[in-house]
Amino acid sequence: MYQMKRIARRVAWAAALGVVALPCVAQADWQLDPEKSRVEATITEITSSGESVAHRHALKRMAGHIAEDGTLRLPVRLNQTDVLEQLGDLPPWMESLSDTELTTVVTQLDPSVLENLPVGESRTETLMLSVKDGDASQQEPLKVRFTRESEGEIRVRNAEAVALDGQVIMQNQTARTVLGLLGYQQIDDEVPVELDAVLVDR
Repeated sequence: MYQMKRIARRVAWAAALGVVALPCVAQADWQLDPEKSRVEATITEITSSGESVAHRHALKRMAGHIAEDGTLRLPVRLNQTDVLEQLGDLPPWMESLSDTELTTVVTQLDPSVLENLPVGESRTETLMLSVKDGDASQQEPLKVRFTRESEGEIRVRNAEAVALDGQVIMQNQTARTVLGLLGYQQIDDEVPVELDAVLVDR
């Protein structure tokens, strides 16, 4: 009888551990694939003669993961942009800025949106983006389309045309300095951006 009770207790413990471990196994860990995640922006330079010249720039190697509560944080650094490639050798005072965090983008997404999306299907969600620049914070809604390309990959693109405020960009001291080094003294009020990123389940 004693031996039977011991076996029964072990079976009960094994069952309990299985129930506890099951959510851990099923819980996905969605994160951006830096090699496949980027944002492209079209900056229109207004020259001294009044001519409009469009330039394409990219923010590459976007990295971040969706926490259990659905929070996604995206730190943005100067060395993620193609600006450094175009500038070539940086002035000594700017080399230390290359890895400086320019801003942080924070958003919230219900993880079940990703979990319940069938392969081959798309879903559009409106995310509230919070962009932090020092002590200042700006919030903007963004419609995003999620497309499940495979069991472990979801592509993310903006679902409608999006443009940043050129005047706000020029108010950022670091951004203004970098644009000045590129020769842009004045830019158009609208800076269209295109998001193309991939979330992977690690």
